Amino acid sequence: MSVETVFTNARIVTEDRIVDGTLVIRDGEIADIAEGNVGKAEDLDGDLLIPGLVELHTDHLEGHYAPRPGVRWNKIAAIQAHDAQVAASGITTVFDCLRLGSDDTDGFEVGEMRAMADAIIQAEREDRLKAQHFLHLRCEVSAANVMEHFAAFEEEPHVRLASMMDHAPGQRQFADIQQYRRYYKPKRGLDDDAFERFVARRQAASEAYADKHRRMIADHCSKNGISIASHDDATTAHVDEAIALGVRIAEFPTSFDAARASHAAGLSVLMGAPNVVRGKSHSGNIAARDLAAAGVLDVLSSDYVPFSLLHAPFILAGDEDAGVSLPWAIAMVTATPAKAAGLDDRGRIALGLRADLVRVKRTEDVPVVRAVFSLGKRVA
Repeated sequence: MSVETVFTNARIVTEDRIVDGTLVIRDGEIADIAEGNVGKAEDLDGDLLIPGLVELHTDHLEGHYAPRPGVRWNKIAAIQAHDAQVAASGITTVFDCLRLGSDDTDGFEVGEMRAMADAIIQAEREDRLKAQHFLHLRCEVSAANVMEHFAAFEEEPHVRLASMMDHAPGQRQFADIQQYRRYYKPKRGLDDDAFERFVARRQAASEAYADKHRRMIADHCSKNGISIASHDDATTAHVDEAIALGVRIAEFPTSFDAARASHAAGLSVLMGAPNVVRGKSHSGNIAARDLAAAGVLDVLSSDYVPFSLLHAPFILAGDEDAGVSLPWAIAMVTATPAKAAGLDDRGRIALGLRADLVRVKRTEDVPVVRAVFSLGKRVA
């Protein structure tokens, strides 16, 4: 027998407009969208109904697994805690970032992230999770051992996205070496001499490995249908390199030139939702709101605060200088990331798509999540 749910008196946010009316879910899919209200249905009291959020880049799981230096939490427990917060924030599809590549002062051991991936798959198999989880491999291409980490995922179908990062000082995110000093020196508790040695080691590793590893990872992903993201592009040369490697997503460009060039080339420009909420970058780079106002912002990511993915679109839509409508802003966290990741069955409220939905009460400051549905089933 078919299972049907009807919502009425809803403000339904589609890709290009807001429909005041009724939505029908049948067997986990969107079966009908109509203007006007009906009698025998769940009354949403004028709340917004938006697609379930699609999160492409979150480091949030890592904080649950390694909550303190040297501490490792039970993996299943960490995943469930992460999943619960993600779902309560309206995220129904999440790409969990697994950090690959390490040195003697940073990162995870070889095999550690493979074990985390296995735990995610186990939790999914045991029906422990509220959101649907895919894997995003964050590959530190300047690390000598990144390909050793990567090899464990070469045949893993849950991997749908890989980003190629190089956090060496003096370029990309930390083109300003003084900004790098302010960020890393206190974080690692280094004195001046130790910090200079740390910088020299990171720069030498980048010079030795970054280009080679970037090409190897991009080649594997292109052959296996895995979406590729560049990371912290700062120059048009970086963008040209990304295009040549088959990149589809430009994560966190650090300059207007790189963002504009990426957008013009058809790459989806991704910025952090916390950047929107705070009004600025935590590392001193460009503000996402300014990119939105320039028309070159495509995707938002919660990065390190899950609820920011819901909060940020409402900030953009309420900012007259940004010139972004609510449907456009919501698409940055639903339709556009889904398309960029090759997921054509979700991200929009349209007939035949997954009934991944969020009921939201819009307020003057912070929106309120009233309910979250995955395939028509309430999960939060």
